[in-house]
Amino acid sequence: MYRITAAALVLLLVAAIAARAMDVPKVAFFGFQLINTSLEPEGPAEAHRIAMLDELLRERLDNSGRFRLVPIPPDIAQKIAGGPEISACNGCERSYAKTVGAGWAAWGTVQKVSNLILNINLYMEDAETGQLEFVKSVDIRSNTDESWWHGLDYMLRHYLFGEP
Repeated sequence: MYRITAAALVLLLVAAIAARAMDVPKVAFFGFQLINTSLEPEGPAEAHRIAMLDELLRERLDNSGRFRLVPIPPDIAQKIAGGPEISACNGCERSYAKTVGAGWAAWGTVQKVSNLILNINLYMEDAETGQLEFVKSVDIRSNTDESWWHGLDYMLRHYLFGEP
């Protein structure tokens, strides 16, 4: 029978953690986009809220240890901005993700039906196969900073990270 020492157990644990760290998906996040199907015009408040969601998602992915964000260089960001929206570009997100060295592409949309009814959608897909690895939508009520923040926070905690 083999005797495993404490040092051997520590080495096995470190090796397992290192192997798992190598499996962490590298994600190119292309931001959120507002889809306004309401009768109200878009305003600066919505632009602020889109930026707030972008920052919240980046922060949560970075801090989770489950994903590694890959930065989008300015020249690629400019090319993306000059083309169609990521949510409707027929797979360009996969090409962009591979260009920056990411295995996954991620983007989101916020559909504003009215100032009372909105939904936040998040998509994460394998850049090689195009398979959606995560896709979720949450409905929110009221067009406020707080409702947008809580909507994305809820989605991330309960669906992406599986927290209670």
